[in-house]
This record gives sequence, structure tokens and C-alpha cells, in this order.
Amino acid sequence: MFIGLDLGTSGLKGLVIDDAQNICAEAIAPLQVARLHDGWSEHQPQDWLDAAEAVMVALASQIDLGAVRAIGLSGHMHGATLLDSSDMVLRPCILWNDTRSALEAAQLDGDPIFRRLTGNIVFPGFTAPKLAWVRTHEPDIFAQLAKVLLPKDYLRLWLSGEHVAEMSDAAGTSWLDVERRDWSDDLLAATGLRRSNMPRLVEGSEASGTLRGTLSSRWGLPTGVVIAGGGGDNAASAIGVGVVRAGDAFVSLGTSGVLFAASDTYQPDAASAVHTFCHALPDTWHQMGVILAAADAMNWFGRVLGATPEHMTAELGPLQAPSNTMFLPYLGGERTPHNDAAIRASFLNLDHGTDRRAMTRAVIEGVAFAVRDSFDALTSTGTKIERLLAVGGGSKSEYWIQAIATTLGLSISIPISGDFGGAFGAARLGMMAAGGLPSDVATAPKIVRVVDPVPSLQDDFLSGLSSYRAAYRALKTLT
Repeated sequence: MFIGLDLGTSGLKGLVIDDAQNICAEAIAPLQVARLHDGWSEHQPQDWLDAAEAVMVALASQIDLGAVRAIGLSGHMHGATLLDSSDMVLRPCILWNDTRSALEAAQLDGDPIFRRLTGNIVFPGFTAPKLAWVRTHEPDIFAQLAKVLLPKDYLRLWLSGEHVAEMSDAAGTSWLDVERRDWSDDLLAATGLRRSNMPRLVEGSEASGTLRGTLSSRWGLPTGVVIAGGGGDNAASAIGVGVVRAGDAFVSLGTSGVLFAASDTYQPDAASAVHTFCHALPDTWHQMGVILAAADAMNWFGRVLGATPEHMTAELGPLQAPSNTMFLPYLGGERTPHNDAAIRASFLNLDHGTDRRAMTRAVIEGVAFAVRDSFDALTSTGTKIERLLAVGGGSKSEYWIQAIATTLGLSISIPISGDFGGAFGAARLGMMAAGGLPSDVATAPKIVRVVDPVPSLQDDFLSGLSSYRAAYRALKTLT
């Protein structure tokens, strides 16, 4: 058996799979984000450990874990977890959707070496500008800094005692030479760091250490359980749904929205705001278009209405032409294709007839149009998208997936494990690190349904897309 742990923004998910990759047990523990100021987003790392403990106890209550051979890790990317020389946490972790370091990101991005070596814009959400912000605004903390870990890798430290990162997550720091798959001393120096401040690197399918004996005995696991390198959340999700070959892609509707396409070559195009990162397998890469609020936009609107997103979408009925009401989903800025940390969300064209359903449709359509922006950015670089799957909590909504399918003009397959894509992929990486999982890593889990575009509505959605893009340009002139 193999365990996958996926450290998400809103919760930590865990599952157990057997040698045939059947899910035997699963559990989740919630997490809370602190937003002390506009644009700030933080987690307390201790909360991750408490959540992992709760998930492991819950898994052990469902199934005997005595046959577990490996644990794989997945997690949200770009977070800055700062440790002193005793591995004590120096401050709350600054998360991927925190935009406080927009100025520092622009300054680093102004140095051509960053795009040349990383293949990416230095976005405010990436790790390097966060450290530049801490260096300027919290010099006492920066002076104590001994190690910088990504979120899931702090979980690894607790599990194994090892300071280790893997390529897919490290590629989102702005410190990795993404083609060479190694830390860059020059990029580190630009933020006052050295290689000694960084964890050692492994591939996602390699072993990074073994589970501490105290934890093994506490949870009923055998000794010597391997901890796999794992993957950033999206790379792990790709492993989970078999997106590892050129032409394969998935759309993720989690807290953020991601359009992820696998690639067998390194083909960056930083100016497009497309992310080019290492994949979780050796000698492979991927490209992503990222929007910062997907399911997060629906969760926000649900809180405003006092309703659950599931109930709001269930009452919509079959897919309709886009609402006259429009929503631009930039609650915390936007990445692809705009790279705009300052822009904020807006409802447009509200009138006396606007009701809850119209506004719910507008939120769904706004995210669908943002996904199309990412699609056009990816395909403009020469990236092929021939097979598209959907994962994440938002993929449970038939209305939402059909709106995206109609906007893209592509059918979208829904795998049975969609809501646990990252954890399932992490478990698969654990299997590989323990010497299992042969060539079927490119095989998707069972597909439960295929959602096709609605041909009669495609012109309406393309017209809505045009209006959406015009609204962005108008909004940009006001911010």
C-alpha cells in the first residue's frame, strides 16, 4: 500500500492506495488562511503538522497501515517557510496567492538573468520575491534565516528529518535553473541567499528519506517507509490523472484555476505569463496557465450569499448562453496572461433584473473565460492540447465544466479520482520511489463521464469572451 498526502490551501488531504491503485481509505483536515492586510495570505506551518496528524490518525482508523511501503507528498507551491539553524519556524508561511512582494518581483524580473535561467516571469507569488520582501521589511527575521523550505517540504522535514525539495516545486521559486534542474547560485545571490540555505534536490519519483520511527510506531506503519520526492500540487495532480506526455492536459478548479499541459521538451515563453516548470518525472517539463481565483471565487460569492457553491450551481439547470451580468474573477490579482497583482474583481452590468442565479452564472462564466485566456496563451507558444481532463472540487459541477468545454471547444473528461488528484498522484510517486508503478503512469484513472461542448452555444460564449476581454481592458485603465 502507498499513502499520498496533499497539502492544500484550504485543507490537507490524504489517501491510501493498494498495489492495483485502488483507493482504500481517504481523509481530509481543514486549514485556515490568515489575511492580515490586503494582498496578504499566510498559513501557520504548525497547522500543517496538526492536519497531517489528524489525517494519518483518520486513515489508520479506516485501514491497517502495516503494509504501507511509501508516502508521497504534494502541496501548494511557492510558499516561503523560513527556518532558523534549529529548524524553528521564524514567521508564518507567505503563501502562493500573497501579492505583497509585487515591487520586489518587478525588481527581480528586471534582471534578465531570471527569465533566462528560470524560463518564467518573476511573479509576486513566487518564493524569491517573498524573501526579498522579508529582507527589506523584516531584517531581524532574515538575519536568523538558515533554511527556506516549500510548504510540503516542511511537512517532509517533520516526517523524515530531511531538508529536501523536488524539481517541480523548486521550479516555482525563481531560484532554479529549470532546464538544468539545479539551484542557480547567481539567482540565489540576487536575494541574499546561498546554496547552503536551500534543501537538496531530488526528482519527484525518487526517494528523499524514510519515515521517522516514532511516527511509524504511532500510526501503525512498518519501519523504513520511503518518503518520495513528490510534486507541486499541479504536477502531482498530473501524475494522478496520467498527464505526462505532450498533448495531454488538465484543467484544475481548486482554490486557483490551472490549465496544465505536459511537455517532453523545455520550451519557455516567459513574456506570455505562461509558467514553464519541471514535471515530477525526470527529463520532463510542463507548462501552465494560472488564474488565482477559481473555486475560490465561488467560495467567496457563496460566503456573501450565505449559500454553498454546490447549492448555487445545482439550481442553474442546463447550460445557458452567458449572462448579461459579467464577473471578472481577479479577487487577488491575476497571473496568466496579465501578470497583474494590483487588479481586483468586478461585477459589471448589474440592473434591476439581476438575481442570484444570474450572478452565480457570471462567476462561473468569468472563470471559464479566464481559463480560455490561459488556453490561448499556452497554444500560442506551440503547446499542444489534444486530451483534456478536469480535476479539483469545481469539476463536480456539470454546469461549470460544460461552460469551460463550450468556451474552449473541447470535450473534457472527468476521472473518478478528480477531487483527490494531488493526493492520488503523490501516492503514485510514492509507488515509483518504492520501485513500483511501471509504464502505466501515463494511464488516466477510470473516466466517469465526458462533458462535451454545446455547439448551439459556442458562438454565444465566444461573444461573451470578447466582452470579457474588453471589460478587462476597461478595468485596467481604472487601476
